Amino acid sequence: MQHRVPVVITSLGNPSEVVRQVHGYGGLVLHDVTTVRHARRAMEAGVDGLILVCAGAGGHAGALSPFALLREVRAFHDGLIVLAGAITDGQSILAAQVMGADLVYMGTRFIATEESSAVPAYKQMLVASTAADIVYTPHFSGIPANYLKPSIAATGLDPDDLPAVDRSAVRASGERQKRWKDIWGAGQGVGNIHDLPRVASLVDRLVDEYQTARTAWRERLR
Repeated sequence: MQHRVPVVITSLGNPSEVVRQVHGYGGLVLHDVTTVRHARRAMEAGVDGLILVCAGAGGHAGALSPFALLREVRAFHDGLIVLAGAITDGQSILAAQVMGADLVYMGTRFIATEESSAVPAYKQMLVASTAADIVYTPHFSGIPANYLKPSIAATGLDPDDLPAVDRSAVRASGERQKRWKDIWGAGQGVGNIHDLPRVASLVDRLVDEYQTARTAWRERLR
């Protein structure tokens, strides 16, 4: 808190104490949620906005469609909503806004950039993969998440035959944690990633795609 970060993102658990401290210096708190129940609890805790981590998001993700989760949350929350899950281009950003989101999260798309600190093999796997290469499983952390099947197979495990693992077992096993470091998360939108651009070039592309999609949508509405 000593750095007084203007926007703090929380995930898992009750964010009340973080909200109290961040609001104390005038900052904002956004909270990751995967269900309507979690969204209500986060609002009761006083967060300033919700990040809806929907089905298809990379890493730890929910199981609800963005169409379902976003519209249910909008029924009781008229504040800031960030939508996450398989968003990789400007068209998807526009679609999120049309559904009622204010902002979007893009994770996997930015891992596949020149400046990303991800190892080269991870980046190349993103470029080579499609949605069929994603598996949703709680096996590695005890919480359901989306991972790249090829990275799992590289450790000697069968990505199509992963048993659920007790969270306490995950925490207690140092070997399992070591193995988990070499297993890479990705969203279902990975099939729309075909290159490793510089971040500035990617942002310019997203803007162009967004503007083109918005113009096309306006034409359709005439």
